[in-house]
Amino acid sequence: MNDYLVKALAYDAQVRAYAVNSTVTIREAQRRHNTWPTASAALGRSMTAGVMLGAMLKGEEKLTIKINGGGPIGAILVDADATGEVRGYVSHPQTHFDLNEKGKLDVKRAVGTEGLMTISKDIGLQHPFVGQIPLVSGEIGEDFTSYLLNSEQTPSAVGVGVLVNPDNTIQSAGGFIIQLMPGAENEVISAIEERLNVIKPISTMIAEGMTPEQILEQVLGEENVNILEKMPVQFQCQCSEERVTNAIISLGSEEIQDMIETDGQAEANCHFCNETYHFTKENLEELMKAAV
Repeated sequence: MNDYLVKALAYDAQVRAYAVNSTVTIREAQRRHNTWPTASAALGRSMTAGVMLGAMLKGEEKLTIKINGGGPIGAILVDADATGEVRGYVSHPQTHFDLNEKGKLDVKRAVGTEGLMTISKDIGLQHPFVGQIPLVSGEIGEDFTSYLLNSEQTPSAVGVGVLVNPDNTIQSAGGFIIQLMPGAENEVISAIEERLNVIKPISTMIAEGMTPEQILEQVLGEENVNILEKMPVQFQCQCSEERVTNAIISLGSEEIQDMIETDGQAEANCHFCNETYHFTKENLEELMKAAV
């Protein structure tokens, strides 16, 4: 089944909600970057949250998330847009530790807690909107919850999870964001808090076959959820051979000539999708003509 995200309102529009099954998307990220389990969990949680934040945008708007907690995984970077497309990578994908005291992947140890989460939104203005917070846990979900509350003044609950198979592949991945609208009643808040305390982990719900709609019903109560929209989600990179070709041409003929004389070829690698573009000596000679 292809990944998708749902947007919903609940409790007579007192609550805004998002839920996503991102399993295939995170599976593709793991395959491309050959991430080890702890790194897979950190990247998968970040991309899952990113695609839900992207769903809050409109039109051509997009965002970039950078998480750098000073841990051995290095920086996590995620790009997402309003159409459900997302891409991401970690500086050190082959990072893994033993399970933590709760028997879960030790994402906090990999990410670290001495650093920042920065989210830059390109919403079509002259300068992007940039929000930044200190990391509160390194577990990703709590950090996005803190970002939404402190940077966007929106009380929220963010749940993200990734289940990794023994062979390092991804079994399940998904998440939800629940946001309180201004004036939400105390009874509504209490009801949601009670449900959040008893629901299964999000990755378990996805692994058991629950849809994003059913996940929101678990969190908010079936009778309270009004699904507004459903949108596809996928790993998608903006790089292409044409873009790389144009970038090489823009270097100018002297730089391209130097490539030919020094290496006799050129390679370009995209950090986000790990795709490598190879240019032979003959290719470069053609590009040098174009540069002239």
